[in-house]
Parts: sequence; structure tokens; C-alpha cells
Amino acid sequence: MTEVKKNKKGVGLQNPNNTQHKFPYEWALKDANFTKDKGTVFSCFACGGGSTMGYKLAGFDVLGCNEIDPKMIEAYKENHKPKYAYLEPIQTFKLRKDLPKELYNLDILDGSPPCSSFSMSGNREKDWGKEKKFREGQAEQVLDNLFFDFIDLAKELQPKVVIAENVKGLLQGNAKEYVINIYKEFDQAGYYCQHWLLDASEMGVPQNRERVFFVCLRKDLATDFLYFKDMFTEVPRLELNFSEKKIKLKQLKNLFGINKPLQDRLKPNFDYCIENRCKDFAKYNEVVENKRANFNWRLAFNDETPDTITGGAKLIKEDATYMNDSELCQIGSYPLDYKFGKNKAEYLIGMSVPPVMTAQIATKIYEQWLSKLLT
Repeated sequence: MTEVKKNKKGVGLQNPNNTQHKFPYEWALKDANFTKDKGTVFSCFACGGGSTMGYKLAGFDVLGCNEIDPKMIEAYKENHKPKYAYLEPIQTFKLRKDLPKELYNLDILDGSPPCSSFSMSGNREKDWGKEKKFREGQAEQVLDNLFFDFIDLAKELQPKVVIAENVKGLLQGNAKEYVINIYKEFDQAGYYCQHWLLDASEMGVPQNRERVFFVCLRKDLATDFLYFKDMFTEVPRLELNFSEKKIKLKQLKNLFGINKPLQDRLKPNFDYCIENRCKDFAKYNEVVENKRANFNWRLAFNDETPDTITGGAKLIKEDATYMNDSELCQIGSYPLDYKFGKNKAEYLIGMSVPPVMTAQIATKIYEQWLSKLLT
């Protein structure tokens, strides 16, 4: 198991056995030395703590979380031992008047509002404005309103920086108007806002995963920074450029050694994908059977970076076996000793921001913004 150590500059952690990458994708919580000297963070829509671990890798102290899913927050508490943990909808959490003073002095407020309404693989416009359950056991919510509930919380807590993650589909089609409204709401909350479409595979994560990140700086703190103009306003400059070498599946280690074989009923799909160098099992059903089926199954080739892990997706290897949990952890840059509790590994990892992705962004924000505010 890879040893994880603090780097010489004191900014986060790195993998001493892999000089190509700033942060380790193969690591363990028990080996990590989280410095907690870069500032404080609170995480909303925290899931199992993917972004939380990223901030910790970058040297931040994560005080706690807000999450609506009981199974997720139990896993979060088991692995992260948060000082504060609130199991409730963001709609009621943002109205609380009993929050500790620490949460009114945050360096970063983090959040990943549920985004299935904007995914290109979902119903998109047909679901906008409708109440629906994000998953079983939860109250019905209008999912596309959750981002604005999160901004309401930012307006109340007034952290130095707000970071929000969402799906690529938010930048496509009619959803662009939604992005304009996000900018307007952040502006009214007292923040300069910028957004980036980032690919985890270019940030030291063994996964092709494109996500939108909104990064916002409180206006009263922006007086000493260089500015540039965009289509909305004049904002403090922040550079988020990453060009780490992509990681192929064959570079990952099978540390658990047990892989479940693919069912016989899916062998025709598998054979079709191998023969046609195709990743999508559903292509067989489309081309051969003229129907849409098995769209959650994806083939991962050894000489390529694996595709995005999603809550319902199944990644299949070239030997016709499913990825085991150790391989999924590496693909998601999750610690190998993470305790998933009652959650399936692929679901929890698929719903999370990859820790290394967050660590890369948080390090840039500390170096370019927060470190200058502290001097």
C-alpha cells in the first residue's frame, strides 16, 4: 500500500513513489498525515466525503457536513469523525439559527447540489421544476432549486470562498440560462463568481470525469487581486490549469484480488465491445436487436483511462470481470481503507467528487487567494 506523506512545501500530501502526480490516487486514511493548516471548510451535499478528503489532502481542516441521506452520513461519520454533522435537507439547514460560530468564519464553503436534472443522460427539461426523490427514503424535492438553497446558505454564513460542483450538462442547451441565474444569485450574495469545466483525468485521477466547478470569492476580500473581465462582471483572476499525465487502467493495482465474473446474458454485449473497440454495452442492443438496454454497463480497456463511475454504472474489465472495490477506489481516488458501511462502493464513489480532483482545486485556491489573505 502506498505511503502518503506531507510534501516539502507543506501544501497537501503527495505520493513519493509517483513523481508524475501531485496527489496519490492509491492511498489510505490510516497513512495520511492531514496538516489542517490551510484553513477551515464545511461541506454540503457531502455524500461519503469525496470532496472532504480532497480538502484534507490539500491541508485544510474540514469541520463537518450537511447531508440528507442517512446511509451516506453514517459512512461520512465513520470515516471522517466530523466535529459537526447535520442530517437534514439543505432547505431547513440554511434556516438554522443555532449554528456554531466556527461556521460563520469559514475559509471555504463546499457543496455539490444533486444534479441529475441537468445530466445529459437524464430527462433534463422534462424534470425541471418537478418534485422527485433523489433516491429511495428521501423526501421529494425540486432538485434544480437546491443550488439556490446552497447559495442562500453562503449568503448567511459568508465564507471567504464558495466552491460548488455540478455536471457538464449544466453548460449545455437551455441549462445555460440556469448558469446565468447562478451568477446573479452569487452576485447578490456578495461574491465574484467564475466557473470551469474540468476533467479529472487531467488532474491525476484515473477516470474520465468532466465536471463544472463554480469558485466564488467574497467581494470585500478581492481588493488586492488582479482582475479580468468576463461576460458578467470584472472578477479576481484565478488560474485553474492542470496537465498531469493520464493514468491508464493497467497502471492500477488489483489489491483485493477478487473480481466477480460477468453474467452469461451479457457475454454477447461484451464480445461485441471487444470486437468493435466499443465501451458501451448498449451499442450491441441498438445495432443487433434495435432496442436500448444495458446502458449502465461499460467496458474499461487496459490501455485507456476508465470512464466515469456513476451511481448505477458497472465497469467491466477486458477479462470479462467486474471491477472490485480496490480498483474502484483507485479510479475514484478514494482511500483503499474507506469503510462504505451500507453503501455499495460504486454508488458512493460515483456520487462523490474524486478527492484528488478537489485537492488540486483547493491547492490552487490556497496558493492564489487564501494564502495572500492570511499575510
